[in-house]
This record gives sequence, C-alpha cells and structure tokens, in this order.
Amino acid sequence: MGRLATTEGLTDIQSEILKTIREFVNERIIPVAQELEHADEYPTEIIEGLKELGVFGLTIPEEFGGLGESLLTYALVVEEIARGWMSVSGVINTHFIVAYMLMQHGTDEQKAKYLPKMATGEVRGAFSMSEPGLGSDVSAVSTKATKQDDGSYSITGQKMWLTNGGTSTLVAVLCKTDEGADSVYKNMTTFLVEKEPGFGETAQGITVPGKIDKMGYKGVETTELILEGHQIAADQILGGTPGKGFFQMMDGVEVGRVNVAARACGLQIRAFELAIAYAQQRKTFGKMIAEHQAVLFRLAEMGTKVEVSHNMMVRAARLKDSGERMDVEAGMAKMVASEYANEVVEASFRIHGGYGYSKEYEIERIYRETAFMLIGEGTSDIQKMIIGRNLLKDYKA
Repeated sequence: MGRLATTEGLTDIQSEILKTIREFVNERIIPVAQELEHADEYPTEIIEGLKELGVFGLTIPEEFGGLGESLLTYALVVEEIARGWMSVSGVINTHFIVAYMLMQHGTDEQKAKYLPKMATGEVRGAFSMSEPGLGSDVSAVSTKATKQDDGSYSITGQKMWLTNGGTSTLVAVLCKTDEGADSVYKNMTTFLVEKEPGFGETAQGITVPGKIDKMGYKGVETTELILEGHQIAADQILGGTPGKGFFQMMDGVEVGRVNVAARACGLQIRAFELAIAYAQQRKTFGKMIAEHQAVLFRLAEMGTKVEVSHNMMVRAARLKDSGERMDVEAGMAKMVASEYANEVVEASFRIHGGYGYSKEYEIERIYRETAFMLIGEGTSDIQKMIIGRNLLKDYKA
C-alpha cells in the first residue's frame, strides 16, 4: 500500500496478524472476488480459510477460545478484508457485533454457552434490529415479545435486512416488551434466538423467506426474518434482565459503525490502488494519463481522503478500546469514511474511463458495493444528528 493508511503504535502481534490477513486477501480473495460476486455466490472457501485463521474469534477472550484482540485490531483486519471484497467483511461484521454484545452484556452462562463456538465459527451470529417500516427510528420497533404464564416469551413480528440471515445460527433480535417503564426505550429487550442455517422454516415459529436481491453487497445473503409465535425461554434474554435491549443494541451499533468505517476505508484503498496503477499504464495524447495534471490532482485528492478516513477510523477504535464514550467519534468516522469512499471510488471510476464500466474491471464491482456504505449502520444524516446533538451538549452556550 505504500505510505497511505499505515497505523502507528501497533504491537508485533498486531502487525503479524495484519500481514497474515493481507497475504490471505491478495492470494485467496482478490483473485476470485469478481467471479463470485458476479455469480452472487457465497464465498464458502474464503470463509473456511478465515475460520482457520481465527478471525471469527479475533476479539473473543482467550478463556473462551478466541484471540482476545482489541477493536482496533479487528477494525484493521476488516479494512484489509474489505479491500479484497467488501461482502466478506460483512459476513464477519454481524457475527462480531453479536459476540461483542455477549461479551459486554451477556450472563456468565450465556458467554460460556455461545462464545467458544462463536470463536471457531461453529455458531454464526446475526444482528436483527431493523423492520420493514422502521428504518433508523428504533423507537418504532413493533416486533413484540409477550410474556407467558410460565415466564417464557412468545415473539411475533417481521425483521428486515439481516446480513447472514440464512447462514447464521444465533440471532440477536430486538423486541418490544411491556415492562411498564415510562420510556419506550426501556420497554425493549434483546433475545438470543437460535435457529438452523438455511431458508424456509428454520426453527419453531421462525421463517427466513430467502435472499433479497441487491444492487451490490452480493455473495453474502441479506434476508427478512419472520417470527410467528416463536416460543423462547426467559434465560435467552441477553443479560437475563428485560428492558435493556435498546441500550445493548446501541452499544453494538457503535462498534458496528467503526466496522462500516473500516469497510469504507478498505474500499477506498483498493479503488486508489487500481486507479494509480491504471494511470501509469494508460496512455492518451502521447503520455501516461498520470502525467496529465487533471488526473494527478485527482490522485492527490483520493490519497488525502484515504488517509483522513483511515486515521479517523483508527482514533474511534482506540477510544472504544480505552473504555471512553465515542458515539461522536464513531459517527464522524463512519460518516467521513463512507462519504469519502463514494468520492474516491467515483474518482477511480472516472480515471478508468470507459473500461470502468466493464465488468472485466474490479472498479465496476467496487462502484456498486460502495453505495451500501452510505446507509449501513445508520445513514450519514443519522450520524449528523448524533454528532450535532452531542456537540451542542459539549459547547452549550
């Protein structure tokens, strides 16, 4: 990569992990990404390889069979994987969020039950908050968990946009529960819902209809989740206590925003690599296009945006690792990285000229993938609301 997107202060272990992942991406992801993406084919061999490398347990503590690495290490790994193929990083993201929520909020029994199998990839996690009519308004969750006479719950509702909806076996599902609280946010509960992988009826009262056809983000499946009287024990409430679901989910989304920022950084890096290589190969008017000032300026702007995005993402991850509140920094990193990703990728597309429109060139795939960064884990407008409201608190007149 050269001088761009380097990270200071990494340990020898972190550096070795990133070197290993970079080699894996160059040798086993980039050569097959085009073919798999265009076929919308699940990257089974790639996922098995990442399991062998321990990526599914990267942040899970060693006592549960994981590597016990930081959010920063994870984010840098995601950046590398997204550079190869963004969809693969999506397979890992929702799994990571569920593991993180278990580590932070789960009971000792829940951690012991799920984390060892999540570390190996035997249990695969998915994260379910959104609904067909919900969007970013989490307070409008309508999926209802009704408490039964024996203390268990019955869940009914429809969830939307589940990454790993088909391949996952454990889904963190946000539901509305009537706990008598005076705030809608305290009447939400996260349930750990178990199911079989696949489509159709995957558990009692649970149906995964099939894959949603998408413009990009192919290979990994995105699905609905329909719950009709799904019976679930009270000990499957994350943390064991109802009414804490909203806050647990927001904690998960916060690290998810660092993840999306990392994915956007990876897309930028690859788009820049492709553009600067092509600019030194393609000739017009008797010289390499990199020698034309218009292209040179474009490359300079692209490199600067890559560097800004990477450093903001790293800062947000380090803040989270230190235990400090970082909702503003996560929102800023996600917003800047996703907006710049679209600008950098479009600039690379322009440098490629007509060839960029051909499916033979990587930039065509990356161009379609990047649009998702603007809406994943909260749109840029939502990030601006979070950032603006918190800045008003910090700088109150």
